[in-house]
Amino acid sequence: MFQTFEASSSPDQGPPRLAGLRQLMAQHKVDCFLVPRADAHQGEYVAPRDARLQWLTGFSGSAGFCAILPDIAGVFVDGRYRVQVRTEVAAAFTPVDWPEVKLADWLQEQMPNGGVLAYDPWLHTVTEIADLGKKLKAFTLRPIDNLVDAIWDDQPAAPAAPFTAHPMEHAGESHGDKRSRLAADLKAKSAVITLPDSIAWLLNIRGTDIERNPVPHGFVVLHDNGAVELFAIEGKTRDITDHLGEDVTDKDVGTFLDVLSTLEGPVQIDPKSCPDVIATTLRDAGIKTIEARDPCILPKARKNAVEIAGAKAAHERDGVAMVRFLAWLDAEAPKGKLTEIDVVKALEGFRAQTNALRDISFETISGAGPNGAIVHYRVNENTNRPVNPGELLLVDSGGQYVDGTTDITRTIVVGTPTDEHRTCYTRVLQGMIAVSRIQFPKGVGGQHLDVLARAPLWLAGMDYDHGTGHGVGSYLSVHEGPQGLSRRSEVALEPGMILSNEPGYYREGAFGIRIENLIVTREAPRIPGDDGREMLHFETLTYVPFDRRLIDPALLTQAERDWIDRYHADTVTLLAPRLDDAVRDWLIQACAPL
Repeated sequence: MFQTFEASSSPDQGPPRLAGLRQLMAQHKVDCFLVPRADAHQGEYVAPRDARLQWLTGFSGSAGFCAILPDIAGVFVDGRYRVQVRTEVAAAFTPVDWPEVKLADWLQEQMPNGGVLAYDPWLHTVTEIADLGKKLKAFTLRPIDNLVDAIWDDQPAAPAAPFTAHPMEHAGESHGDKRSRLAADLKAKSAVITLPDSIAWLLNIRGTDIERNPVPHGFVVLHDNGAVELFAIEGKTRDITDHLGEDVTDKDVGTFLDVLSTLEGPVQIDPKSCPDVIATTLRDAGIKTIEARDPCILPKARKNAVEIAGAKAAHERDGVAMVRFLAWLDAEAPKGKLTEIDVVKALEGFRAQTNALRDISFETISGAGPNGAIVHYRVNENTNRPVNPGELLLVDSGGQYVDGTTDITRTIVVGTPTDEHRTCYTRVLQGMIAVSRIQFPKGVGGQHLDVLARAPLWLAGMDYDHGTGHGVGSYLSVHEGPQGLSRRSEVALEPGMILSNEPGYYREGAFGIRIENLIVTREAPRIPGDDGREMLHFETLTYVPFDRRLIDPALLTQAERDWIDRYHADTVTLLAPRLDDAVRDWLIQACAPL
């Protein structure tokens, strides 16, 4: 099986590690040290070697940071993790609601007279450090070798497995054409690229440096003639030399900063993803920099026809596995013998039976009853809970296939739901339907559409503390920028962008509800009588039935009922031919008209 269920660092390990770090801070005459959940490549996910935040605090979420002062250590987490963080960190750490509470404001309150704020310049972006410098005039910002590494005696080694080539039949465009296309639009002589998924997309390569996300660790310098210098640990490129060709030069990552110092300027960097040390190195060498977005970001997000076809094939394959799982769950869960871990193992088994699964796309969330209210809950042997009749089970999962990445959430009732279950579930489903049905003008961003998913909940005085949707890669990261559906997503949506559509509702201590499909942005067909405006809409990629037992038809409009019935009919048409008789019968019943 793919997933393990060991508990993360126990809370009692945090205080002695914190004490050791503070002792080292005192030796270096540092008043505050920042520990982000980040690595030198500034991707969302980190290798075990770079899991410094979790090692120090016990917090295992995918976003956050800790600010350590002599008498307080603030762990900053967003709304997805506020229940989780309280169960994972010791009392020596103080959870802080972020981004509502800004780091600079918090530091000025805790240390009004300023002091020395130290940070690892590989782990913070140019923008982060510049913003802190502007806001913390009374502080001295000091780049420093990482202090956590100095006390982490058994720190894992950096991942060193070789890279692999991503074939044209799935990429849809050669890396030579990509390099030439992007080079023609550079605003400088060269561009530094640090994001693992950008490097993977640009060079049509994949790696195993991050669990669940097939990305390579390295750095790239793209020159204005389309040539590339690829910096990675020695040996990583040994299997892809022919694939890379003569225009991609392989260099040891240890030479990266030295080579930067010799570049002809100007050099383009993305301040939102470029580590501060890179900008400092260029500046110290007298090389002019130009700040601009990573040149791979938008082209990578706009999936080509081959990638979209691959996504559809992956979702159909994954949908068959999900339906087999749901039919199994419907038969086994009412017996009262399943646990959350049993559910995870079964689902991964059904995906493995496709014989196409490369990995799961993230750690499966299997939250029964109150555990479902922990937005990014990860079950382990200590938290494993029975799946009890009369409760809701939230299952958020996905697969990595060579032709696409999937991400789906379904909330299922075991036995008979309560009226409250049905009301809340239906309101969440209404929000998902509203996003699925919308047509919108070109130029609209996710921040404009997020309200559609929340409106049914808002009308009942409810909400959820996470974005409605994130971008998704093509056999890449399950979370991909820059597109999204959230109040903070200002990027205009464009054809080819794949997103999740996942509103939710969470009652702490009772239950959680989330429903998620993946959707792809498309040009909308013309409507008779329209004014000729260019419009976009979403095409659904995910076809797996909703739990009809949790739907209250009385709350739905006729258009919403029609959408659900049409979605379920399409699900049967797509998946039934690939199922055996028993599961096909279950699917037809699960997709019966409301």
